[in-house]
Amino acid sequence: MAKEKNNIEVENTDKEEVYVSEFEKLYKESIKSFNNGEIVTGKIVAITSKEVVVDIGYKSEGAIAISEFSDPDALKIGDDVEVYLESKEDENGMVVLSKQKAERAVGWDMVISRYGEGDVIDGKVTKKVKGGFMVDIGVEAFLPASQAALKTFGNLNQMVGQAFPFKIIKINKPRKNIVVSRKDAMQQQKDEDKKKVFETLQKGTLISGIVRNITDFGAFVEINAGIIGLLHITDMSWGRVSHPSEVLAIGDTIDIMVLDFDPNSMKVSLGLKQKTPNPWETVDTKYPAGTKVKGTVVNLMPYGAFVELEKGVEGLLHISELSWTKKYNHPNEMLAIGDRIEAQVLDVDKANRKISLGLKQLESNPWVDVDAKYPVGTKVKGKIRNLTDYGAFVELEDGIDGLVHVSDISWTKRIGHPKDVFKKGEKIEAVVLAVDSINRKISLGVRQLSADPWDEIAGKYAPDSQMPGKVTKIANFGLFVEISPDLEGLAHISEINLAEGDKLEEKFKVGDELKVKVVKVDSVTHKIALSLKV
Repeated sequence: MAKEKNNIEVENTDKEEVYVSEFEKLYKESIKSFNNGEIVTGKIVAITSKEVVVDIGYKSEGAIAISEFSDPDALKIGDDVEVYLESKEDENGMVVLSKQKAERAVGWDMVISRYGEGDVIDGKVTKKVKGGFMVDIGVEAFLPASQAALKTFGNLNQMVGQAFPFKIIKINKPRKNIVVSRKDAMQQQKDEDKKKVFETLQKGTLISGIVRNITDFGAFVEINAGIIGLLHITDMSWGRVSHPSEVLAIGDTIDIMVLDFDPNSMKVSLGLKQKTPNPWETVDTKYPAGTKVKGTVVNLMPYGAFVELEKGVEGLLHISELSWTKKYNHPNEMLAIGDRIEAQVLDVDKANRKISLGLKQLESNPWVDVDAKYPVGTKVKGKIRNLTDYGAFVELEDGIDGLVHVSDISWTKRIGHPKDVFKKGEKIEAVVLAVDSINRKISLGVRQLSADPWDEIAGKYAPDSQMPGKVTKIANFGLFVEISPDLEGLAHISEINLAEGDKLEEKFKVGDELKVKVVKVDSVTHKIALSLKV
């Protein structure tokens, strides 16, 4: 019996050793099936305020910080979870696991398999770091601050926690780094939106837009999706526009017409005046020459006044057409902006959109019968209205002036300036010398009131006759000498005895009394030649 017992005990011992060796073999095989760096599936076996304990079927369990879980409140014991095996055993003999690294590894594989550089992917800005932000796109990516927005964003910290589309601009596979750009994604979306808008644009259609900027040559209008079109100053109104600010202001919302567009350059030409019919198409029949019209003075220029006859149609009232008789230096001497006036249409140029107006044509032209009223030789009286270097303007009647030229003031006296003889406002008598009704000119003479004395002078002052005289003016070519009241002659420098180096202004002075000899009297040119060589 003892022997049998011993045999039984031996058998039992052998079986236990067999069981143990089989278990160790399976245990060792199970350990070999796990490698560091792998993603494995485990089961949550315990949850604390700080850790989540996960069993991956290894000889020990692993503890993962609860902060690695995006939604800790949703965790339950028994849930399966994918984790990253960092190490099979730490200093405490436990498996080292990571939930975040598992997610990153899975995310990296997912992103790399589906996306490449240049692709757009949705992501969420998770935190701000030096030089930019970290973005969760399924894997952590870096967003440089310079790529955060198209324009200055203000406070960039406001982006944290927000989701946006991002464009992948660089992938470094060895380092598992991804750089993204929100700016490029926004620009791409903007370009795509613009293309869609251009696909719907049609010439001649009306669209709404907002005035974004105004320049001297036009206005830039945003029509849709950031597309900026140009509304040129010439397309703002059928009438004259000096500056776009007369028609529009920044921020105005307007309805405009698409005139032309180029999808390649993304340029759009817009028109405002094209919304209404062109009023110039009918101006030749509506405002024929000779028609009396009413309008409003809208602008004054040195050369004339612009008068608005209707919306988009203006005529020019030239300064020369203001009055038959009065001369204006500027239209503002007669008109003001806003004045409502009546005028006559003088000419219509439909092709060049020009209408010429006249104001004086509403009154009779006083110059029409001036030839009959003031025939040549007529003695007239008038008041000196103005004095110039070349003569005196004499008002004969309201709006009718005659000119007394400086050469027609005296037969014998040399006149330097009319003011030496006349005074403004003085009433004088004169003789009509010539009349030009077309150019509205009347020539007058004062010396013609008396007979020409030069035939008598020629007989009185025979050649070689001598007489005293007085220097009245010294010129570089000779001396003017008065030989009787209001009668002068010229002693040319060649008729004056001068030593070498002598100068007239040094040897003579005005007022000097001299003895002179008559060389010649020209009764036609009214000149007397004298000589000091007596």
